[in-house]
Amino acid sequence: MQANANIPGIPVSQPPSNTVTGLAFSPQADFLAASSWDNQTRIYEVQQNGTAVGKAAIQHEAPVLDVCWSKDGTKIVSVGADRAGRMLDMHTGQSTQVAGHDAPIKSCRWIDGVPNLTNMLVTGSWDKTVKYWDLRSQAPAFTLQLPERCYSLDVAGPLMVVGTAERHILAYNLNNPSTQIISPLKWQTRVISCFPSFNGYAIGSIEGRVAIQYIEDRDAEKCFAFRCHRDETKVYPVNSISFHATYGTLATAGGDGAFHFWDKDSRMRLKLGPKVGMPITSTAFNRNGTIFAYAVGYDWQTGHDSPFAQSGAVHTSIMLLPVSNADIQSKPKQR
Repeated sequence: MQANANIPGIPVSQPPSNTVTGLAFSPQADFLAASSWDNQTRIYEVQQNGTAVGKAAIQHEAPVLDVCWSKDGTKIVSVGADRAGRMLDMHTGQSTQVAGHDAPIKSCRWIDGVPNLTNMLVTGSWDKTVKYWDLRSQAPAFTLQLPERCYSLDVAGPLMVVGTAERHILAYNLNNPSTQIISPLKWQTRVISCFPSFNGYAIGSIEGRVAIQYIEDRDAEKCFAFRCHRDETKVYPVNSISFHATYGTLATAGGDGAFHFWDKDSRMRLKLGPKVGMPITSTAFNRNGTIFAYAVGYDWQTGHDSPFAQSGAVHTSIMLLPVSNADIQSKPKQR
């Protein structure tokens, strides 16, 4: 892969120096958090002219693997290979450890709108557990045992979905017991993202395929899978799936260095972005869906022996792309 000088969007100044593992916009304002392999999570403020400036950072002792915001936009939590979850208070600028596991923590999300669980943090780890944290206590409020290591986790309203090694998918109604299935995709789960409507989720795998899954049996006929991020001879991992909060359409991004916008309801592709020459490792829409952020860098799909990893010459960037309704809004299904 050769870097594409015509990468669409406005670059974020002073991006992380190593692979970006997670991107998350504040639910309340245009602040963007980026977690990275360089042991830091950075917070940027997006200006009206589309540029972004650094505002704060969270320091970890090992690569950071995920990041999330509280629903009121005042706190940020990032988790990583140092087995710690660290929270930054945007008002005070103070950073504290709020979560811990016995192995690297792969994913984190805030729970909102669920009785008895509102404003709790949930973390998923390679120690085969998911832990719930009430930030007023140093001990987890509850621990779920998983069948395997957590690879991806997402929460939307009362829906929590966890993807683990060996293709286990666990879907939880946070008010009721869980259901457990095996991923409909034949290869390792890379990413899971819940619908904004709370009634389903998307799974991305390492072999360039996405599955759209609904929770209720009555919606079973709507479930389907489709191919993406592949060419005639190669398949690439689906590294990121982000849903548009207003329209429920979605963006996928992959190891082929491309992003796509999709309408799951009409099963159509809405937009095909140009290949940027390096893998896209993470994506996020801002709160009203007018900005699409994506990170470019090495996604470790070919391991430490890759020429990218060995040379240390990989350029990491975060791009901010304005999004129009025409790009992302659902379109009537063609007959």
